[in-house]
Amino acid sequence: MSEGPRGWAAPLHARVLDAGGVTTGTRVLDLGCGGGGFAAAAVARGAVVHGIDTDPSAVAVASGEVPGADFAVGDAHDLGSLGPFDVAAAVQLLAHVVNPVLVLREAARVAPVVAVTVWGREEECDVRAFGEALAPWVGSRRAPDGPPPITEPARLRALVELAGLTVTSFDEVVCPFDYPDDDELVGPLFGTGIGRHAVNRAGPAAVRRAVLERFELHRTPGGGYRLENVFRVLTATSGGAPA
Repeated sequence: MSEGPRGWAAPLHARVLDAGGVTTGTRVLDLGCGGGGFAAAAVARGAVVHGIDTDPSAVAVASGEVPGADFAVGDAHDLGSLGPFDVAAAVQLLAHVVNPVLVLREAARVAPVVAVTVWGREEECDVRAFGEALAPWVGSRRAPDGPPPITEPARLRALVELAGLTVTSFDEVVCPFDYPDDDELVGPLFGTGIGRHAVNRAGPAAVRRAVLERFELHRTPGGGYRLENVFRVLTATSGGAPA
């Protein structure tokens, strides 16, 4: 499913902008800009923003949503002649790239400050309940072989340091995912791979019932749902005192 309901990332974007010292006139490179959510927050701070994404459709959406920024199709692994910038931000990007170390090195090549974000550990995020609700039909998630996931703080720090950067701050922020009613909670799930798989095996009514039962603990007094999820924000430079 998409990472969350509309507006969920506002606290995360604010923390990145604060950590990067973004203010009026700051030149920001938005790596993996998606639909422009972070770029919009940076522009609202007065930043001069350039965003890139490998997906042309995402770039088109961002261009329409954030006319105050500049967007182009591009690969964070190879920034070419882009820059210079004051801050390069990889918001929720590193887990989706082939070579995160190369992305970090490229970011540091064009900007003295690099800011990255990742999800918290699975047990720190209430969204894990979606997978738990569907487990009878899709199975439980198994830990992958190989190194720890990038959601492990030590792993993220190690990748940043391997890229030759010095960690200057490492923080976490809780982002609430608010769903106003049952349909807003369950509906998007049916459009995902695991949601469709569960529906094919059990039918939509059974899946809906299982999800609502699992999320009863997260129901708000107004009849909606709130899921609280941890994200981590790391900033680094090519020098300076380590955090």
